[in-house]
Amino acid sequence: MTKTTIFVANHFMKRCLHFLLFLIFFTTQKTYAQPEIPLPKVPVMRQLFHSNIDEIQWKIAQSSSNGRDSFFAPTHDLETNKKINKALQLRVDNMQAIIELDTSLTQNDKFIWLKALESLLNDFYFGNSRGYIKGALLPELIWAFEDGFYHEKKHTSIAPVIAKCSLETVDIILKLPVFENNVGLKACQDYLLLKRCIQQPNNIMKLLRKSPDVFFADSLIKIAAHRNQEELYDYASGENELGQKIRACNDSLVQTICRIAVLNTGRMYFPFLDQLYHKKITLDSITKIIENDEAYYKLLVNTQTQYALNMIHGDTPLVHQVLTDKLRAKAIDYYINVINALHDEKSETERFKIIERLTPAELYYLSVLGEDVIYTSSYLGVYKRIFERMKQPKADKLLRLVHFDYYKKFIKIAADYNQLDDFLKRMEPSTADSIMRSFVNDLAAKSDLEDAVDVAGAFASITNPKIRKLITLQVEKNRMEDSTNHLTRSATIYRILHTIFLSMDTANKINLTTELGINPIFIMPISLLKDTSGRIIVQQFFFGDKDGRSVFKGFVNQFDEPQRWKITHKEEWIEVKSVKGIPITIYANKPLDTELDLDAQAQDHLRQYLDSANLSPTVVIHRGHSYFVKYTIDQLSSSAKVILLGSCGGYQSLNKVLTLCPLAHIISSKQVGTGEINEGMLEVILEQLRQGKDLVWPNLWKVFSAKFNDAKSRDRFNDYVPPHKNLGAIFIMAYEKALQTDN
Repeated sequence: MTKTTIFVANHFMKRCLHFLLFLIFFTTQKTYAQPEIPLPKVPVMRQLFHSNIDEIQWKIAQSSSNGRDSFFAPTHDLETNKKINKALQLRVDNMQAIIELDTSLTQNDKFIWLKALESLLNDFYFGNSRGYIKGALLPELIWAFEDGFYHEKKHTSIAPVIAKCSLETVDIILKLPVFENNVGLKACQDYLLLKRCIQQPNNIMKLLRKSPDVFFADSLIKIAAHRNQEELYDYASGENELGQKIRACNDSLVQTICRIAVLNTGRMYFPFLDQLYHKKITLDSITKIIENDEAYYKLLVNTQTQYALNMIHGDTPLVHQVLTDKLRAKAIDYYINVINALHDEKSETERFKIIERLTPAELYYLSVLGEDVIYTSSYLGVYKRIFERMKQPKADKLLRLVHFDYYKKFIKIAADYNQLDDFLKRMEPSTADSIMRSFVNDLAAKSDLEDAVDVAGAFASITNPKIRKLITLQVEKNRMEDSTNHLTRSATIYRILHTIFLSMDTANKINLTTELGINPIFIMPISLLKDTSGRIIVQQFFFGDKDGRSVFKGFVNQFDEPQRWKITHKEEWIEVKSVKGIPITIYANKPLDTELDLDAQAQDHLRQYLDSANLSPTVVIHRGHSYFVKYTIDQLSSSAKVILLGSCGGYQSLNKVLTLCPLAHIISSKQVGTGEINEGMLEVILEQLRQGKDLVWPNLWKVFSAKFNDAKSRDRFNDYVPPHKNLGAIFIMAYEKALQTDN
């Protein structure tokens, strides 16, 4: 919808609601001026009721004071508070007197009404203390009770009273037993429903489902259609009274949704609702390609890029997120899963055959929407083909093709796979500068930290000093502006990022532990890895495919050193214990048949054993392909302090790991993880610990660099990211610390 359309739609909704209320009732101003009515002598049998009312009046008055005793001060305005207190004291006292003086009431009636007045005030007291009703509504509540009292005495409907009140007041009034048999109860309940719908417009259908017979149902259905199309869709095909009312509504948007909802495969059409509603596409045209996965995917991409263009011009299409979710599902199910499954296929042509007819834009969405499941080799194959199929393989032209949709995510993923430098080189330097400035803007726009973590991770992958400097300057500029404008959260995000980025240059001599108040990131003290008995527990995850069995065999051979290690074989796992030095025990499940899930069973049984023995792993190693890493992460113990993700592209899983272990030091590869490097690093790390030494990452990385300095290993090792350069992890730790400090 364009800005004009949105304004008109919102205006239409407000007018509908206001018009409904106008049709139902006419609000009048009620004066609260009232002389004091002396309370007559109260019979002993009713004195307790009056005493209870007086007590709750006092409790309300004491519940919110402004430095004065017995003065209810729910607002910041003294005059308003005086009026509220007058209602609480004078009008309630007068109501007590009116009940006692009313000769038309029987003794039992007086009991009932006094009890109702007490319940009214109690309900207000507890509701106000819990934030369910504002203190400023107390005069309205008391007035509604008064008027309800007179209507009930005359056996007339209290609906006119209910119509004039707020939802919170109506909630309390209609719960009082004195009104449960009122002749206008049905109308009152209808008003209650209407008021609830006005307050909760996104739940109109759920509320209307309980009372579909209200005379204003048609108007509410129209409002729901313009606010929450997916909710209306869910109810439109129902074989019940509400479903019938929806299908009978003459609103054009409602009718479009109904035509889709009654189809057997309506969910396949629903993502195109905006196009269908604006008559830019027909149901028949979708029907023709709905059974063709590739044609359907292409239509989804074409619609997604059109929506991206619309949003640039301020027009948010209907059910845009539904379209994106369907596009993601189709990208994963029909393309990415197939490419991933052929990861052992030697012929690239065969492996990527399924995407040979896709355009650069269609390949682009595979890369950005398949982030969580795509394998390293699959991504690299897709990335390469994007530019191979462009007449002019320019990166900025690619972004313009998709109208910059998900461009920040594309940059982040390219950084994860060490392709960012290649991407930036495919455009003019000035254009690259502009795009990277934009990449680091608006990082506080979302409620989560995903964008900020992405920026931190991407910065670590950038080797071009000019781009690094540009990003650092833009981050600092944003920090200063947000600080000036008192945008605390955003300023905090940019402050932390700026400090981290400056620390990457050793010439700045920035100690992040001191500057950000976080745990040391350059060193993992051995004391933090020991349990209460002084042991270090290590857990390794192996998987039962062909490669997993081979890697496991190498692992066992690696520790076949009786002078330093002792190996004990169990049915489903092995235990490797240090013979001398610091007591270290490595628990590793056996790579049993993955096709039968026997490896998963072994991991589960090992976890149960560790839990029962009160053994908490502080060092965790994943040994397996990237498509197994999610299973390791799902089983991570929060006790883990050092984590080695030995799979290809383990760096992509950084955020997931940090969610479970926010203080962990993580080693991971941006591209291909290799057994030789994993085994070599593990050997050095465990030997350091066995000798009782802390893990000092910069020093260890120098050892690793020398160890993997041959031509075959050097490039692979350079893709591994050490803990002290895991900027996303550092950012999360620093942000959590900043929150604690602020609190």
